[in-house]
Amino acid sequence: MNPVVQVDHLTKRFGSQLAVDDLSFSLEPGTVTGFLGPNGAGKTTTLRVLLGLAEPTAGHALVFGRRYRDLTDPIRRVGALLESTDFHPRRSGRDHLRCISLAAGIERERVDELLELVSLTDAARKPVGGYSLGMRQRLGLAAALLGDPELLLLDEPANGLDPDGIAWLRGLLRDLAAGGRTVLVSSHVLGEVAQTADRVVILNRGRLSETAALDTLGRDQRSLEELYMEMTK
Repeated sequence: MNPVVQVDHLTKRFGSQLAVDDLSFSLEPGTVTGFLGPNGAGKTTTLRVLLGLAEPTAGHALVFGRRYRDLTDPIRRVGALLESTDFHPRRSGRDHLRCISLAAGIERERVDELLELVSLTDAARKPVGGYSLGMRQRLGLAAALLGDPELLLLDEPANGLDPDGIAWLRGLLRDLAAGGRTVLVSSHVLGEVAQTADRVVILNRGRLSETAALDTLGRDQRSLEELYMEMTK
């Protein structure tokens, strides 16, 4: 089975700053992978390269065997949430999703379906500028899911969610994986990753420190927190 994501010897420099250093990993279909590391470890840069928002200095980062820019109908292949601030503050949540759906040729009924999924139906007509951080995260997730994509790339999606929202997100990601989708989720909430992910990819200072299946940690009698601290100290 071909990997959904293939990162091979990826290096990314910004001038003299080395953000990602010879990074390699792959993701299989139907899995949730926790993408872990300290601030500045290179996680967001890797996600941006995967999405074609930054060019690699060396190596490559492919989705479905191609560069993102070479995908046909990419919104139906890849959904992404990198920031919860890229909304027009005076546009309603529904209109934000409708603009994206119109540009992508997605039926309007999908917008209302996703507003209900992320529990924003009651706030759908309100300007996004009045949304809380958690509400903006939910709206960003709805936008990422508009095309019913096979792959989701999420950068700190639990940021701003209350405990009920975090539990809801956990169930959503597990349901997506059970349906054959692949999820790469960057997070600092190790306890939540331990309950949600099948495996983890840990970066430190731009380099790969460890990849591990979560079920092997139990057999090794190590917690995810212990592994993380060991790999990033």
